[in-house]
Amino acid sequence: MTAVSPRTLKAPQLDDSVKLRDIIKTLPSEVFIKNPRKAWSKLIINVLCVAIGYWTVAVSPWYLLPFAWVFLGTSLQGFFVIAHDCGHRSFSNRIWVNDLVGHIMTLPLIYPFHAWRILHNFHHKHTNKLGVDNAWDPFTTQTFDNCPNSIKWLYRRMRGKFWWLGSIIHWAKLHFNWQNFEGKQREQVRLSVLVVLIGAAIGFPVLLITTGITGFVKFWLIPWIVYHFWMSTFTMFHHTMPEIPFMPESEWNEARAQLSGTVNCKYPWWVEFLCHDINVHIPHHLTTGIPWYNLRQAHQSLVENWGEYLYEDCTFNWELIQKVTQVCHLYEEQDNYQSIEKYRLSKEFPD
Repeated sequence: MTAVSPRTLKAPQLDDSVKLRDIIKTLPSEVFIKNPRKAWSKLIINVLCVAIGYWTVAVSPWYLLPFAWVFLGTSLQGFFVIAHDCGHRSFSNRIWVNDLVGHIMTLPLIYPFHAWRILHNFHHKHTNKLGVDNAWDPFTTQTFDNCPNSIKWLYRRMRGKFWWLGSIIHWAKLHFNWQNFEGKQREQVRLSVLVVLIGAAIGFPVLLITTGITGFVKFWLIPWIVYHFWMSTFTMFHHTMPEIPFMPESEWNEARAQLSGTVNCKYPWWVEFLCHDINVHIPHHLTTGIPWYNLRQAHQSLVENWGEYLYEDCTFNWELIQKVTQVCHLYEEQDNYQSIEKYRLSKEFPD
């Protein structure tokens, strides 16, 4: 295939005969090679950034605290991205190392590692499959109509100006009940839940006793909310665009969903540095075996070989936020999405 520049996805559409493995085979073999030096050195840098973040929060005057919180919360998102590689077994060749590092990185975030790992792998298996995917799966109009008013109110805000709180709802709803898992997975999830609950039972009282309620808010709650801002933002803008459909299971195509239903989104350089290039997301969805530090090389290969099928890289800015949060509310078969406002008007004033 000749090299082409990626563009907004309208046409052509990937042929049904193309399988996911056909795309993966075109990637250079070196992008799958784990580099312990890169993995551990960036982990150490990340730990240092978090330590600097806590120190900055401790010493900053009130008018500089917002900057310190943003730096610390973004660095904590970096912790999660390292755990993300651990969950996909692309941090280390040893499973026990992945599990240990994954638990340590998610402990300050009170995020049960195995619960997230299992549910996130489910998302990868069913990316953009309507009614099945567990990450930003949109309501259909029928689902929305049958919801209690309280759920409608919450859904509208999580899809609108309060999208950045969406991952908190996801975290609280899905990751702490090990009864929702079966067999070995249930035991793994129970372990992870107990780890973070014990950590919180020890850490929170110590923080409250030594710094008070103000310290708890200052050193944990606000940085945690900043972390969730990035968690919500990354996961939403990776797959939610007016041009990208969530397909019903009967029409869903694995290769098309992973190649053309995933978006690379550009952020300020310091965000991409602290969050380990997780924004380079298309190659990661084609195969989770690529470590974070090889994602850019893998993406360049995709541009050269499959560029005409890629959604154009976007930039995180106010225009993009408006584009997504004002339109991408309810699944609509013809146009992929419609806003809740448009749907309500159509009901009040049908053609």
